Amino acid sequence: MACSSNLVVTLISIMALAMVHKTLAQNSPQDFVNAHNTARAAVGVGQVTWNTTVAAYAQNYANQRIGDCNLVHSGGPYGENLFEGFGAAFTAADAVNAWVAEKQYYDYNSNTCAAGKVCGHYTQVVWRASTNIGCARVVCNNGGIFIICDYYPRGNIVGQRPY
Repeated sequence: MACSSNLVVTLISIMALAMVHKTLAQNSPQDFVNAHNTARAAVGVGQVTWNTTVAAYAQNYANQRIGDCNLVHSGGPYGENLFEGFGAAFTAADAVNAWVAEKQYYDYNSNTCAAGKVCGHYTQVVWRASTNIGCARVVCNNGGIFIICDYYPRGNIVGQRPY
């Protein structure tokens, strides 16, 4: 009987570790970079690379948001996109895809967003001059997911087009 109990505990432990690994694997630096570079390639913009200094800034700020998960910008030296979600284990790709979904509201010719719509998260993702990113993901005390990506150099410069 003890052997079968140990086997059950071992199997449960393996399954739990596999689920944690899957979540971590979907939120690695490369996952953030890949999601950004897919969107950037769609408009002919060069790739971003992971920057550990920018990532450390993002992680520090994400840690400060754990208490409430509110979408409040850091006010720091970088361009910044924030994501908040509840009810699922949102990933790096989920956050970047949510920002990129704003593409439909961006008009390149007028360099504006559609009336009453937001598109600045999208334009930051594809901002040609933003070549370095650092992102972080935390699970908040209220069960929500908070994801932040910071961009260097910052984008969304008034009067300039992203690409």
